[in-house]
Amino acid sequence: MRSFLLLSLCALVAAPLAAAPHRVILNQGGEIQGELLRNQTDRVVVDLGFTVLTIPRDVVASVLPLKQGDAVKNDFTADLFREGSGEGASSVRELAAKIGEAVVLIKAQSGQGSGFIIHPDGYVITNDHVVAGENEVSVTVFKGSGKEIQKRLYSNVRILAVDSHLDLALLKIENLDKEIFPTVPLGSSEDLRQGAPVFAVGSPLGLERSVSSGIVSLRNRNMGTRLLVQTTAQINPGNSGGPLFNLHGEVVGVNDLKIVRTGAEGLGFAIPVDAVKDFLRNRDAYAFDPSNPNAGYRYYAPPTALEATQVATKTPAPRKSADDASKAKKSKSAPAGKSSSGAAQAGQGEAPSPGSGK
Repeated sequence: MRSFLLLSLCALVAAPLAAAPHRVILNQGGEIQGELLRNQTDRVVVDLGFTVLTIPRDVVASVLPLKQGDAVKNDFTADLFREGSGEGASSVRELAAKIGEAVVLIKAQSGQGSGFIIHPDGYVITNDHVVAGENEVSVTVFKGSGKEIQKRLYSNVRILAVDSHLDLALLKIENLDKEIFPTVPLGSSEDLRQGAPVFAVGSPLGLERSVSSGIVSLRNRNMGTRLLVQTTAQINPGNSGGPLFNLHGEVVGVNDLKIVRTGAEGLGFAIPVDAVKDFLRNRDAYAFDPSNPNAGYRYYAPPTALEATQVATKTPAPRKSADDASKAKKSKSAPAGKSSSGAAQAGQGEAPSPGSGK
């Protein structure tokens, strides 16, 4: 009887575990595919066929089932970014330590801002107004966490594309050592909801690796010619170009500006991440010419219907009659503060202020 139990136990140990094929996506953008044996809080164990691999949980971005017929693919396509899975929500504290290395400090002669790395080859997203008019830009990457923070300065940085209307810029760290940079995934603007918790990471006023949290006040605030994400997360000079994250560790916006006005608090705005994706997909249309800091293909706003009609018909400006001239003369002679139209008292609000240090 004892021999029978021993043989049965050996058979159970030797029998292969019933595991399904999965994709293990790493923080730096790599991917491992194999049969998932363990998915625990401290480690992920994957059977690669020829060996069993144990992966520390803190370097794993997500674990996804691999459906039958799925092909092995690189998460980074020609568009230079990878998209998040929308799974595995964590706390701000955990995410700040996990993805903080991909948030960088950007310095130029006239100021500084923030940015984030989207591709392991060193492609960085920031605001156009952070690097506008500049030819020499440096990027500082913060490595490690806890007691061993290291700063590495990269001075050989190229500006690849700029869009002054969207206020976006694409940079490239020229890394001769072929270093693999940590990256952050991009989320989806469609999945963003009013009241959702978000947090910003950047270097406001030069205070490196600062984190501020808040919520989405409105996902599509009309700010003139742009739709921006309104948030209560604090955005200050130096935050410009930095990422706005959701609790999945995905970038949902690029911090852009805040409203500066007496009595106004928590009015920050970020560029929606879907606009960033369109910018990257069409980056050849915004190519930057280093010989001309103001280069890049600039697309001006189309004329209004009235302007187009006047140009098409060549309508001359209306002539002033004698009565109009008499009225204008009386208006000019009116005492200060007695304007008949009252236009001097209207529209004295303050404009939004970009959140850069420039």
